[in-house]
Amino acid sequence: MNVFQFILQNHGEVLELTLEHLWMVSVSTLFAVVIGIPLGIVIAHRPVLNKAVLAGANIIQTIPSLALFGFLLPVPWLGDRADRLAILALTLYALLPVIRGTFSGIRGVDASVIEAGRGMGLTERQLLLQVELPLAVSVILSGVRVAVVISVGLATIAAAIGAGGLGEFIFRGLAMVNNQLILAGAIPAALMALLADFSLGWLERRLQPR
Repeated sequence: MNVFQFILQNHGEVLELTLEHLWMVSVSTLFAVVIGIPLGIVIAHRPVLNKAVLAGANIIQTIPSLALFGFLLPVPWLGDRADRLAILALTLYALLPVIRGTFSGIRGVDASVIEAGRGMGLTERQLLLQVELPLAVSVILSGVRVAVVISVGLATIAAAIGAGGLGEFIFRGLAMVNNQLILAGAIPAALMALLADFSLGWLERRLQPR
């Protein structure tokens, strides 16, 4: 039996684990966007904070994923539910590309455009909403795109703490030395990452200022 026959015969379980995987990635990316974009805007306008914020996000990226899951397990409320813990860990990993993309996008707006906006009497809030963000949106989206692809891959590790997702097949296959099980988890995860990358890449190009 090849891997595609296995997936067809176990399509119910594959679909369930794929939806669990998609849920973890979607929620963690949403949290990373809600936290990361405002942080990126703040450090773009207050350069004194950018080193501290970016250094903190970089440090999180250097922590091995299994180690981070282990550090978070004793945390009250989080450790009781593996899915909560996994979503928090994925959110932390997704922050750096979102923050950096937002920071680069805002800082990349031409200073003459900003000055022109100020000359027209726009407030700082109006400048942000009507000038900076529209011009930076494609760069911000490129950071979100990287964050999503990272999260799809890292979410497979969440199965190690019982959070579910396609990593269940991978870890089960490793324990049984069964390549079909490993591929049954790896192939849908890879397809999910490619689909997310293609979709967000298309949207990024559509939103790029002309």
